[in-house]
Amino acid sequence: MAGPNERASNTFTDLLTERRFLVADGAMGTTLFSLGLEGGGCPEMLNIEQADLVEKVHRSFIEAGSDIILTNTFGGNRLRLNLHRLGDRVAELNRAAVEVAQRAVALADHPVAIAGSVGPTGELFEPLGTLSYERGVEVFTEQCEALAEAGADVIWIETISSFEELNAAVEAAASTGLPYAATLSFDTAGHTMMGIHPRALGEWWLEHPATTAIGANCGIGPGDAVATAHAIGLVAPQAVTIAKANCGIPLYQTEGGLTYPIRPEGMADYVELALRSGARIVGACCGSTPDHIAAIREAVDAFQTGARPPLEEIQDRLDAYVRTEQPARSRREGRRR
Repeated sequence: MAGPNERASNTFTDLLTERRFLVADGAMGTTLFSLGLEGGGCPEMLNIEQADLVEKVHRSFIEAGSDIILTNTFGGNRLRLNLHRLGDRVAELNRAAVEVAQRAVALADHPVAIAGSVGPTGELFEPLGTLSYERGVEVFTEQCEALAEAGADVIWIETISSFEELNAAVEAAASTGLPYAATLSFDTAGHTMMGIHPRALGEWWLEHPATTAIGANCGIGPGDAVATAHAIGLVAPQAVTIAKANCGIPLYQTEGGLTYPIRPEGMADYVELALRSGARIVGACCGSTPDHIAAIREAVDAFQTGARPPLEEIQDRLDAYVRTEQPARSRREGRRR
């Protein structure tokens, strides 16, 4: 497979070079559920069975101002697809997802990068679980190669919680020759589920600077994503940082199902604080709609400059759980493999 120096052009890296800030898209999963995907269904099958629906979601985010769209492949690795008895269709489903995204991008009136979404395997890595590092690399490589061969501009690893899984996914992504980004979900008292502090992610990047961008996605809400960008900036200010936050913790409504509390008008504070904290790519995750992305686009375009906010301002304006300290335990999980 061609190495990065053999690619004449790449929309993602071109946009990063040309623009100060980029806008990523919103929620693919929750948008598809709002359009009728049944709980327990396989979103990746829609790339084949209802490709027009997936394209409609992409186009709505592009029209709202996204510079980056993520393919409908969050659960497109073999282990996740095995839950739907589709593990033998990894290449087919990932290729179809990129092709759907390409059709949407072809209709755009501005350059849009296609990010090949790579979510977690759904299994715990050794020593806490049974999935070996080598098997993890194999699983991620199968998906990453399919996305790269289909024409994705960047491999976009997301919602990771452990260094073991992050390292495996990054090794697989790097093998494609494409640029790659990685975001973790900080949803447990300012840490990932497996105990990673945002500063530790910044320190990890210092050992893995070939990773094009790092940051936070999903989580509890905008405050945690902004706090992550802030923490990364303290230890790795050179890193391209991503903030792609949930629209708060979903609430169950008797008649309306799950709803997310943060409305589009709440995006202005999120964007301002994210950019002041050092983020260069801002988007949204679960619960976000094209209206949220349009509000993010407007706020990004209006932003001029601003001093790095104190953590207290992030806490007060975005109701973030902010921890300035990093756990004293060793960073065994982050060792170079």
